[in-house]
Amino acid sequence: MTPTPAQPKKRHGIGAVDCHAGETVALFRRRKRRREVAELLEALPRKHPTGKVYVARDNPSAHGDGEVEAVLRGAAGRLVLLCLPACSPWPSPVEMLWRHFRREATHCGLFPNVEALAAAAYGFFERCNRSPWRILSAVGSKSPAEIT
Repeated sequence: MTPTPAQPKKRHGIGAVDCHAGETVALFRRRKRRREVAELLEALPRKHPTGKVYVARDNPSAHGDGEVEAVLRGAAGRLVLLCLPACSPWPSPVEMLWRHFRREATHCGLFPNVEALAAAAYGFFERCNRSPWRILSAVGSKSPAEIT
């Protein structure tokens, strides 16, 4: 009998980028469902403990329902979701960062297992968070010094 290959092991990335401070929050999970989106949204007010946090989102059907609504209620008005148009001519800033992620962390990379892939993914975002100017450049945002 010829052995057949198993189902590929996958990890899905979801993330948010602060276009003013050059910081990211990225999660890699086995699935990308409303529960994982809610987990990301819960992390944002913790990362920014004061003021409102505005989140521009795409694919709103994946961001609705019970888990996400519970997070919004729990944030007590500090978390505001904004919808991007369905056929927006410009990608969201986080999509531009994902493009850099793919190029630098996973493109043409062979990883011995999923854990090594996850380590490379988290390593990319850790390096980026240590160099906010890299994130600002990747998403096409001006640095705070250029704004003032």
